[in-house]
Amino acid sequence: MDLQDAIDSEVFDIVARCADELNVPAYVVGGYVRDFLLKRPLPSDIDIVCVGSGIALAEQFAAVVGKSDELVVFRNFGTAMVPFRNLQVEFVGARKESYSRDSRKPIVEEGTLQDDQNRRDFTINALAIALNGKNRGCLIDPFGGIAHLSLGIIKTPLDPEITFSDDPLRMMRAVRFAAQLQFKIDPRTFEGIHTQAHRIKIVSRERISDELHKIMLAPRPSVGLGLMFESGLMKLILPEVHALHGVDEVDGHNHKENFYHTLEVVDNVAKRSANLWLRYAALLHDIGKPVTKKLDPEQGWTFHGHELVGSRMVKKIFERMKWPLGQPLTYVQKLVALSSRPAALTLEHTTDSAIRRLLFEAGEDIEDLMILCESDITTKNPLKKQKFLDNYTQLRQKFQEIEEKDRLRNWQPPLSGDDIMQMFDLKPSKTVGILKESLKDAILDGVIPNDKAAAEEFLRKKFSEIKSK
Repeated sequence: MDLQDAIDSEVFDIVARCADELNVPAYVVGGYVRDFLLKRPLPSDIDIVCVGSGIALAEQFAAVVGKSDELVVFRNFGTAMVPFRNLQVEFVGARKESYSRDSRKPIVEEGTLQDDQNRRDFTINALAIALNGKNRGCLIDPFGGIAHLSLGIIKTPLDPEITFSDDPLRMMRAVRFAAQLQFKIDPRTFEGIHTQAHRIKIVSRERISDELHKIMLAPRPSVGLGLMFESGLMKLILPEVHALHGVDEVDGHNHKENFYHTLEVVDNVAKRSANLWLRYAALLHDIGKPVTKKLDPEQGWTFHGHELVGSRMVKKIFERMKWPLGQPLTYVQKLVALSSRPAALTLEHTTDSAIRRLLFEAGEDIEDLMILCESDITTKNPLKKQKFLDNYTQLRQKFQEIEEKDRLRNWQPPLSGDDIMQMFDLKPSKTVGILKESLKDAILDGVIPNDKAAAEEFLRKKFSEIKSK
């Protein structure tokens, strides 16, 4: 592969010209070089390192491309950012860093290109291509990053324990790159993660979540999730998921290993949907099981009510991880709470009423719920798997028939609380709530059709019963 192709674009020509004018060596480093060599889609952000003032180079570049008014400078870190076309070009002077024990914010000093490469997280991100002078187009690879790219290895440039202790977020980045690139983590590097896992506590939940989201959006999230578990990071970040691991056996009774089952479910969902929150619903759908697990002498291990318990646990996780508490939270809670309902409806003698209720409660998310439930089939017996899938196919057909007949998706009763108050000259009260809930149940149970006239007649009878009591 010709490295000249990597820097054969206008942005690099302009950077090179500006660097020559300032008489400073400049290099493109990090993700752009890595992804070019891997023939992956190139990132929209480009990291430029110069041996000199990164801010001065950024100011020169911004003036040449007419973006001086959009130049963003971070003087404390010696960095600056300039937008160019559809790119974000970040400039930094080569530097060396040192860290205090209780912070991942470094003390920064000017340094050489080698100093700058030493501070990089992984060898595959320490690759640099010279942009100007007689070395233009030359690759600088002091740690064997090219070899590690070809071997598919994530490895720190220096001692991994120091690398991860200095900036513990790098442990999550190692796991994330392994998941995204389908690479292996070098054994010594992985041991460093295991040893320094406790240091993740000094990293903000927002930064951890950024990396975790990327792991969850990888082609096979189980790669990263499994590494988090094996390294000890999972127990510190998502203890509720870690608690799924293990099998209890009492008097010959044992249960399914729920952790690795859950990873399979997440991967199955990932094959069908890029929806981040649906993938999280898969990850969290069984977290209520360890809390509700009981041994029944006749039935064996039971997990009664684990869906509702798990749904309540979801909110605590969202709050702790600083995830959005609006629609994503209610969506994941809903899917976790309903995650066993479709399976129950595949049994014989399922009533139309039970199907109506599920359609009403799932609303527009019924398809995502079915993806979750079908992904929850992880049996290795092909005959059993096909039987379960056939049952869900039949259930989908019932959904369609009842939906066409009763129009239940995003359904609201034909009479609102205000209508009921006006109809009976009532003020807001418990009676209004009872009437409204009774009307909803009557329609969902098929007692009355879903129309206004039938609703009014039903409510008159119901109100008369309440008055007589």
